[in-house]
Amino acid sequence: MGKIVVVAEKPSVGRDIARVIGCRTSGDGCLIGDQYIVTWAVGHLVTLMEPDEMDEHLKKWTFDTLPILPEEIPLKVISATKSQYSKVKKLICDKETDSLICATDAGREGELIFRYIYEKSGCKKPFDRLWISSMTDEAIREGFRQIRPGSDYDGLYESARCRSKADWLVGMNASRAFTLRYNALLSVGRVQTPTLAILVKRRKEIENFKPEGFCTVTADFGDYRGTWFSEQLDPDTHLKTKAEADAIAGAVKGKEGRVVQAETVRKHELPPQLYDLTSLQRDANRMLGFTADKTLKTAQSLYETHKALTYPRTDSRYLPPDMIPRVVQTMKILPENYQKFVPGALRDGKLPVSKRTIDASKVTDHHAIIPTAKKPDMSKFSEDERKLYDMVARRLLAAFYPACDYDATKIITEVGEHRFRTNGKVIVVNGWHDIPPLENPPKARKKAKGEEEEEGPLPPLNEGDTRIVRDAAVKEDKTKPPAPHTDASLLAAMETAGKELDDEELAKQMKGSGIGTPATRAAIIERLLKVGYAARKGKTLQATDKGVLLIDIMPAEIASPEMTGRWELALHEITDGKQDAGRFMDGIRRMSSFLVDYARNASSAVVFPEDERRKRTGGKGRQGGFAAAVLEGTTCPICGKGKLQETPRAFSCTEPSCRCTLWKDCLTRGGGPVLTEKLIRLLLEKKQLAGSTGTVMIREGNILFYPKGNEAPSVNRSMIYQK
Repeated sequence: MGKIVVVAEKPSVGRDIARVIGCRTSGDGCLIGDQYIVTWAVGHLVTLMEPDEMDEHLKKWTFDTLPILPEEIPLKVISATKSQYSKVKKLICDKETDSLICATDAGREGELIFRYIYEKSGCKKPFDRLWISSMTDEAIREGFRQIRPGSDYDGLYESARCRSKADWLVGMNASRAFTLRYNALLSVGRVQTPTLAILVKRRKEIENFKPEGFCTVTADFGDYRGTWFSEQLDPDTHLKTKAEADAIAGAVKGKEGRVVQAETVRKHELPPQLYDLTSLQRDANRMLGFTADKTLKTAQSLYETHKALTYPRTDSRYLPPDMIPRVVQTMKILPENYQKFVPGALRDGKLPVSKRTIDASKVTDHHAIIPTAKKPDMSKFSEDERKLYDMVARRLLAAFYPACDYDATKIITEVGEHRFRTNGKVIVVNGWHDIPPLENPPKARKKAKGEEEEEGPLPPLNEGDTRIVRDAAVKEDKTKPPAPHTDASLLAAMETAGKELDDEELAKQMKGSGIGTPATRAAIIERLLKVGYAARKGKTLQATDKGVLLIDIMPAEIASPEMTGRWELALHEITDGKQDAGRFMDGIRRMSSFLVDYARNASSAVVFPEDERRKRTGGKGRQGGFAAAVLEGTTCPICGKGKLQETPRAFSCTEPSCRCTLWKDCLTRGGGPVLTEKLIRLLLEKKQLAGSTGTVMIREGNILFYPKGNEAPSVNRSMIYQK
């Protein structure tokens, strides 16, 4: 009997699967058992060819070769991981191998990773699909018991392949066309450009905002206060001039007011829903200050390394009914500090079920993110992992708590011809608010005295009751511009294709037609930062001047979040077999041709910053044909002759014979910082820098990063090197 080869996405996941299914003998890039051999990719091993790899004539960027619209885009092996590809290919094509199991991440990109390897290797053997939402041993065993034919996921692969080819066609054609037109290296993308458009729109709204003054009038009735309002105004409490406000204050002060409306309504504030990735990223940004990328990486570590969370790259906030016993088990084994909350969620030992949490029809590829039914050892968590796990555990409990019931009271008091509104709120049942969202939540901001329409307990009032206006205060203020985007607000805008939707139901209807997917949105934001189209300023994300210029020259069709949302919805429909992939790709080819024509005929009057403009020497230098900014006053740490120069991705030596290269992200995988001009200058001067996360140093021609508390560098290889 032949072997079954299991292909995982990462070595760590492969080792976990191998341990569970009894593969304990080490092989060449694999682990071997009696029945199974487990091997792994290292992310993508195969990708689409570059244009010049398909045709040498496409190496030179000219309008004559555009648009590039191949019917098929050949696959190539990624050179950096060629060795692992060869090992996987050998195993899956071996004559002793009967069949395969695709065990890459259970999502669109995971499917693409396996299928591209399968296609490039020429393998024709049958394969099944392992589809799991948790990395616990029991979940892996259950996944193998419920193994499904690979053909069940052909729609998912077709969608992933269309996404990959669409990004290639739009990106390659548009980036080349606009780079040629404006003589500047411009990265244009099917997803990143409309995301940038959202940031640019907000920046322009802020810059063009003209504040307008207004006044509000507050009357003090002794045991309660009220805010003047008029139904003819919008907003109904704003008066345009201080004279008007002073006149109203003067007219009511010392006069008798009469209650003309006093109504109290019992309201129910439903508990929050479980987390999907986007809502987790938004809350982690708002409450913990995490970037979207940091939240995803932390959640992925809790899923893969600690087996403490279920699969994080999900867009569902629901659980299927068969998860109910597992949720009960999970709550019972939560760490001790959560046990005081468990009785409120498990009433009489049973889980209260509602369509808000348990709904099989709302579960997509994966269910909501919850803790696994494996008792976590939180002493092994990093501080960030502990904080994120805490948020998810509390949300699981809160989602099954009773609603918060409160009495909302609305009082309208008339003083002559003027009306004042007072809102009151009295909590009857605290419900899910008994669980704070964080272990140590920040204190709520105290409302300023006299703040408009302050809600709180009110005295018992009935229609016809009277009060004397003891005082009337006028407050001057100005309208405020919209706030700059944060990770949280940008993620919300991406999820709803740029539409600012406060209505939860409307937002739900936009699911599937947003920009990108939960799994890719963090990477899109990081990409905008990396290419210099956006920048972080404190907790905010703002478009740079370069980003604004790019959107200014782009046609609305590629900069439209709604267009990208429609594309994403089409990809979902391809997955479900509701749309033809060929029709989708025809639309993408038409868009690519349109973008080339648009760039070819556009005015080139817009000038991008000099350090990003293309050299007019043909672009054959090692900086990829683009000018580099020389860092005056620096000396190359390798040759000691040249200066360092900066390009968008790296620092390098100006001496042609010296191949010193310092990639800006060379330390990030070990937890270190991104290299910046300021950091490089300090390093060259001091040779060693200590920061909050560890120490960066230059030693023997290498740049090394030592995480805090470690005696050995986390990245133990040359970072300054000669090719």
